[in-house]
Amino acid sequence: MSKERKVGIAGVGYYVPEKILRNSDLEKMVDTSDEWITTRTGIKQRRIAGTNQPTSDMAIRAARKALDDAGLAPEKIELLIVATITPDMSFPSTACIVQSALKAENAVCFDVSAACTGFVYAMITAEQFIKNGVYKNALIIGAEKLSSVTDWTDRNTCVLFGDGAGAAVLVPVKRGGIRASYLKSDGNLKELLFMPAGGSKHPASVKTVNERMHFIKMRGNELFKIAVKAMTDAANKALKKCGLGCPDITYVIPHQANIRILNAVAKKLKLPQEKIYFNIHKYGNMSSASTAVALAEVVKEKNLKKGDILILDAFGAGLVWGAVVIEW
Repeated sequence: MSKERKVGIAGVGYYVPEKILRNSDLEKMVDTSDEWITTRTGIKQRRIAGTNQPTSDMAIRAARKALDDAGLAPEKIELLIVATITPDMSFPSTACIVQSALKAENAVCFDVSAACTGFVYAMITAEQFIKNGVYKNALIIGAEKLSSVTDWTDRNTCVLFGDGAGAAVLVPVKRGGIRASYLKSDGNLKELLFMPAGGSKHPASVKTVNERMHFIKMRGNELFKIAVKAMTDAANKALKKCGLGCPDITYVIPHQANIRILNAVAKKLKLPQEKIYFNIHKYGNMSSASTAVALAEVVKEKNLKKGDILILDAFGAGLVWGAVVIEW
């Protein structure tokens, strides 16, 4: 086995659909209000993909931007991972669909299903292949069409979710890059956030459709405290692995689940608001795409300097959570 290499980000890109669903639009659909949604979630609007626009379409658009940013031709991609819980279909993988569209014929492709932590899982997975010399590069994508599994009659969940995709190209680097990571799972809490039907346990049927089992089910009140603790713990443990602490952080790029969760995590980490990157007001919760899009925005919008420390921090269904520390 070759000597382990450092792995960093060579390019990023993201895509969000053109259609904007504002809180004022939701007021006409369910018993809710802009004030109620904003106060409890921090969300003002979210993007909604077109009826004929599957997850792969958004993934492809984000991927092309990331490849352009990295200056990497599609045929040079060696590993392609798509993190998603809303694949185009059960099989083949969305990654293979993206591969075909990009003409990335030399890439090894597969999907990762880790819900809102999917992009973090994909990044850590790709890092292992690259740092051990198995592949020279990787294209990782977080993409979701949550609007396709959202119950638009349930005011407690339909206000939360949106669609989008973000991507990053990972390559070996001489300095900086991924410094440390931490992952954790607890399947005992699987029924706090799940979609009952559509798999082998409850295949699609008239009964499952009539009982609205193909939509996201969530016990939000129970998730809140768990999410805050898990994200705080993940960040601290990842930082400790590489000898850093919260004062060293330039930006925390968290999964955009709920403004109250993000504020609570910031308080636990004793970080000022300006060190937490927020885009939840624009996009809502995009599951695996949240951290992917936010990372791309930070890279594009902030004047990152050599040595800046970024930490991706996410929590989602499974339950699964994790963090990645990146030195710019």
